[in-house]
Amino acid sequence: MAFTIATWNINSVRLREGLVSRLMREEAPDVLCLQECKAPVESIPLEGFRSLGYGHMVARGQKGYNGVAILSKHPLREVGAHDFVDLGHARHIAAAFENGVTIHNFYVPAGGDIPDREENMKFGQKLDYVAAMRDWARAERPKKAILVGDLNIAPREDDVWNHKSLLKIVSHTPVETELLGQAQEAGSWVDITRQDIPDGSLYSWWSYRAPDWDAADKGRRLDHIWATPDIAGAGHGSRILRAARGWEQPSDHAPVFASFDL
Repeated sequence: MAFTIATWNINSVRLREGLVSRLMREEAPDVLCLQECKAPVESIPLEGFRSLGYGHMVARGQKGYNGVAILSKHPLREVGAHDFVDLGHARHIAAAFENGVTIHNFYVPAGGDIPDREENMKFGQKLDYVAAMRDWARAERPKKAILVGDLNIAPREDDVWNHKSLLKIVSHTPVETELLGQAQEAGSWVDITRQDIPDGSLYSWWSYRAPDWDAADKGRRLDHIWATPDIAGAGHGSRILRAARGWEQPSDHAPVFASFDL
């Protein structure tokens, strides 16, 4: 089974239904994982996506907040949805294909603006969430699995526009990058994007606050595709569709792609 997977924080699937449909028409990934859908599951515009060939979906939703969905051209079944650290948030969904490959779609909390759990409860929740992902991977030892999503952490120096300037900025602080590294190590996850593109600056998010986002290019790589070692060698063709950040009324994230021959 050969397939291409894309992950995209869409920042409201109803507001940006047209952008999702455009991606489906122009790029046609076999599997599209969305985060921050901001809609109950029954409000996700599935009929339009079905008309474009995406006849299968598993999802968790919330009105106005969070929300994750996996849309697929191939049959899949739901196999889990974790509420890490009992936040009551729709931030994880897992589905399995008929060949046994499991996809985990995550939306890690953003963590607010102040990188101090004493001053900022949201930052503490983020750290606890990533620690729980680490502990889950240690306990479950996933196999034949792909983990995707908006992890809201840019781990490497070349995953941000300026490493030194962002060391005290939420998403690139040492405590966050260390925790994400622990979570990756716990599942022996392979960063497929960096397996394919090992060197150089690489971003998937540019702030709405920068009207000249493209020219300034102050980006961060917050969106990731990982795989377990037993299938990581089958991953290839990684890319980030930067152009989507410039579409009309865009998300502040760009879709990230990878292909697998399994």
